[in-house]
Amino acid sequence: MQFCRFRLNLVGVTVGLAAIAWGQSPLTVTILHTNDSHARMEPAAVRGVEIGGRSRLVSAAKAELAVAENPIVLDAGDVFQGTLYFNVYEGLADLAVMNHLGYDAMAVGNHEFDRGDAPLAEFARHAEFPLLAANLDVSGNELLRDLIKASTVIEVQGQKVGIIGAVTATLPTISSMPDTVKMRDLRSSIQGEIDRLATEGVNKIIVVAHVGWREEAELIASVRGIDVMVGGHSHSLLGTFTMPIPGNPTAIDGYPVRRVGADGAPVLHVTAFEWSKVLGKLIFTFDANGRIESVSNESKPIVIDDTIPKDPYVETLIAAYRKPIQAMAEKEIGTVSAAIERGNHLQGESAMANLIADSMLEATKVNGCVAAFMNGGGVRASYEAGPLTFGAAITVQPFANTLAVLDLTGAELKAALEHGVAALPEASGALLHPSHGTSYAININRPVGQRVSDIVVAGEPIEPQATYRIAFNSFTASGGDDHQVLKAANGYRYETGLVDIDAMVDYIAKLGRPLTPVVEGRIKVFQ
Repeated sequence: MQFCRFRLNLVGVTVGLAAIAWGQSPLTVTILHTNDSHARMEPAAVRGVEIGGRSRLVSAAKAELAVAENPIVLDAGDVFQGTLYFNVYEGLADLAVMNHLGYDAMAVGNHEFDRGDAPLAEFARHAEFPLLAANLDVSGNELLRDLIKASTVIEVQGQKVGIIGAVTATLPTISSMPDTVKMRDLRSSIQGEIDRLATEGVNKIIVVAHVGWREEAELIASVRGIDVMVGGHSHSLLGTFTMPIPGNPTAIDGYPVRRVGADGAPVLHVTAFEWSKVLGKLIFTFDANGRIESVSNESKPIVIDDTIPKDPYVETLIAAYRKPIQAMAEKEIGTVSAAIERGNHLQGESAMANLIADSMLEATKVNGCVAAFMNGGGVRASYEAGPLTFGAAITVQPFANTLAVLDLTGAELKAALEHGVAALPEASGALLHPSHGTSYAININRPVGQRVSDIVVAGEPIEPQATYRIAFNSFTASGGDDHQVLKAANGYRYETGLVDIDAMVDYIAKLGRPLTPVVEGRIKVFQ
C-alpha cells in the first residue's frame, strides 16, 4: 500500500466526521511545500556534504505528515529541466515520487513548457493531483485543454479551502510555450478566481505561484482575499538556521513573511529555495471568518541534508531510473575535427572555454542576452578529436551548473572582469572567458583593479552607464570564485534552470558540423 493512499484515505475519514461535528470553527492547517526542484532526483554534493534529493525530501515529508494537523502538500512549479533525469524521462521520474508522497496541487512553472506542450500534457495526465495556472488560457490547445485548471477546492475538517495557481507573466519569452496557449493578466486572473470561489462559499484561499519573490509580494498587495502565498521561480531562501546550509546560501528574509493584502487582511508568504534542498513547513490557523488568526512557532523550512535518512521506496525508484541514464553517457552527440584544448584556461584565452561560452550565449539569446562568460575554473577537460560522447562532454562540464541571466552596467561588468584577472600571472579560476563578438585586453603590469581595457561587448565598445544582459553559469553568478560584483548585482536576474551541458549538446546539434577549435583574440594578455 502506497504511503499517499494511506494518508489520503485517513484524511477523508477525518473530514467526514469533522463536517458533522464542528462546522465552520477555527481551522488549523499544515502546508508542506516545495518549488524549483528541477529534476534533482539525486542529492547535490556541496563541499563533501549531500543536500537535497527526492529520497531524503520524501523521508522528511513523511515524518511531518505522520504528526501534521490537516496537511496540504503543494509544489510551486519547475519540476522540469535540470538533470539527465529530465532528458530521459521528461518529468515522469519526478512525478512517480510526487504521486507516491501525495501532493494536493502544483503550480505550472515556466520550465514545464521547455519542450512544448506534449511532455507537460503527459505529466498532467499521469499526475494524481491537479496542475494549476489561473492566468493561462489553454482552451485553444488540444493537449492541455482539460489538464490545467485555474484552481481546485479541497475539504479540510469539512471546510472548503481554495487553491489557485499562477505562473510568471514572462512565460512567453522564457519558454517554448505554444501559440495555442495564451496569457491572461496575472492580477485580474487571480482576483477573478478568488471572487468566483467566494460565490461557492470558499473563504480560505491559498495561491501557489511560480511568479518570483518580488512579483508575488506585489501581487499580494494588489489582490483581495489571499490568505497564503506559496511561491517559486526566484529560488529564494527564507528562514533562520542554527547550522550553516551546505554552500552557505543567504536567506533573504525570515519564515514566513507576513504581508498585507489589498483588503488590509494579513497574508502569509513562503517559498522553499531550490532542488529539494528545503521542505517548507507552514502551520497556521484560520479564524471562523477564514482569515489568518495565528501562526505556529513550529513553522520553519526543513533543510534536507545528510542527517535525514533516505526513503527506501524512493531509493528503489531512483535506482531503476538511473540505469538508462548510464547508457545515455555512451551516446554520441557530435564529432570533433581537431582536439579542442582547454589549454591556458586559467591565465588566458582557451578554445574549450570559448566553445562553452558560445553555447551559453546561444542558449540564452531567447532571454535577450548579448554575451556570455565562462569561468576558467569550470573548464575541466578538453575534447579529443573524433566521435564525441555525452559522457566525454560531461567530463568537461561535470558540475551540472545551470545558466543564469544578469543585467549588468558596463561598470559592473568591468569590475567583474577586473576581479577575474586580479591574480594574474598566477592561475585563476575566476578568469572570465567571453563568447564570440565579446573581448577584452589585460595588462598584468598595471595595478590590480586597473588591468582591463578595450572591452567590447557584442561588437561594440563598452559604455560604463549602459546596461547589458549577460549569461553566466549559476556558480559564477552566485559569487563563485569570489565574484562578489556578480553576486551583489541588483538588476534583473533570472535563473534559467537550463543545465550547462544541455546547452552544449543543443549547440552542437544546431551547428550540424564537426567542432573545430577557435582561438581568436577574445582575451589579449600584455605583460
